[in-house]
Amino acid sequence: MSNAFSLAADAASALRAKTGVDAFDVALVMGSGWVPAADAIGAPLAEFPSTDLPGFAPPAVEGHAGRIRAVKAPNGRHVLIFLGRTHLYEGLGVEPVVHGIRTACAAGARVVVLTNAAGGLRPETQNVGDPVLISDHINLTGANPLTGATFLDLTEVYSKRLRALAREADPSLAEGVYVAFRGPTYETPAEIRMLRTLGGDLIGMSTVLEAIAARQCGAEVLALSLVTNPGAGLVGEPLNHEEVLEVGRATAQRMGGLLSQVVGKL
Repeated sequence: MSNAFSLAADAASALRAKTGVDAFDVALVMGSGWVPAADAIGAPLAEFPSTDLPGFAPPAVEGHAGRIRAVKAPNGRHVLIFLGRTHLYEGLGVEPVVHGIRTACAAGARVVVLTNAAGGLRPETQNVGDPVLISDHINLTGANPLTGATFLDLTEVYSKRLRALAREADPSLAEGVYVAFRGPTYETPAEIRMLRTLGGDLIGMSTVLEAIAARQCGAEVLALSLVTNPGAGLVGEPLNHEEVLEVGRATAQRMGGLLSQVVGKL
C-alpha cells in the first residue's frame, strides 16, 4: 500500500473512533458557498476540525470551514460531509487535494457527491444561482492523482444512474461539461472564449482530481456546480470571491433541499 493510501486508512480508522460509525455510505464535499446547505442533510452525529484526522491540511480559503461532519440521513444512510476542501492552488501538491476522498472510500463510502462554485460559460442559457449537473470534465490543471502505469477508464466519471436520481429530485437540472483550471487566478476573456470552443459549460478550480480519485477507489460520483458568475469577459464585470460566497448564501436553502432529496434516493 502506498503512503497516500496508508495515510487514508489511518484517517479512516481515526474517523470511526471519533464518530462511532463503522462504515459510511455516502460522502459529500461542500464547495465554496455550499457549506450552509449541509444543514439540510440531517442532524449531526459528530462534527470536528478536519485537522483532527491524520493527513488533513488546515483550511486556507474563505467559505471552506475545514470541518468534518457525520450525519445519519432520514433514510438511515450514514453520510460523511466535508465542509470545505483543499485546492491544488494552495501549493500543497495533489495528495492533500484527494486525501478526503480516499479517506471517505477507506471508511466505506461507495457514493461520492462533489459540489463546487463555478463560472458559467453559457450565460445565454445559464442563470447565476442555477445548479448544474456535471456530465463530464476537461482537466486543464496539469495534474492527476494517479501516477505510474495506473490506467483508469474515464468514459463515465460522473454516474448516469446518480444523475438520473438527481433529475428525479429536480427535473429542471441542466447538465454541462466542467473545465478545471489550477487557479488561483480567474480566467482571462481569451481563455473563456477558448473553453467555449472546446465544449466547456462551467469553469472552476476543483472537483476533477477528487472525481478521478473516487473512481480509482471504485466509488460512483455525482457532481453539482452552482453557477455563481458568468465567465470573464462574457458580461463585462470583474470577478471576485465574495460574489461566489454571496450567491451560495442566497441559494443555500434550495441547494440543501436538492442534496437532501438526492441523498434520500440513494
